[in-house]
Amino acid sequence: MGQKGLTGIPRLIAAFGNSVAGIKVCWRQEEAFRQEIYVLMLAIPMGIWLGDDGVERSMLIGSVLLIAIVETLNSAVEAVVDRIGDEYHELSGYAKDIASAGVLLSNFLALMVWGLIAYDKLPG
Repeated sequence: MGQKGLTGIPRLIAAFGNSVAGIKVCWRQEEAFRQEIYVLMLAIPMGIWLGDDGVERSMLIGSVLLIAIVETLNSAVEAVVDRIGDEYHELSGYAKDIASAGVLLSNFLALMVWGLIAYDKLPG
């Protein structure tokens, strides 16, 4: 992590390796992340089937992918707060709650996208 002095392609390769490591940690440590990836695996074929064009398909699949993205950020916030200490601090609670709210809002977004596109497909 954090290879100082790298530039260009070596920096991109190192950054990619760090990103893959982050996904692996999330997969191993975060049950919610695993569940969201399973939902994404279902959403991809369903989104391809339900969407009429590339825009609809990308909205359907992307809205579910966004949940997993926000979950990784939520997990990062939780890890940093937990690293600081076990004692309760109001700001630590705020940080965790706000990050969790981001996950909830991304779920609302996905439900809205899927609901509106599915509603559009109803006959009549």
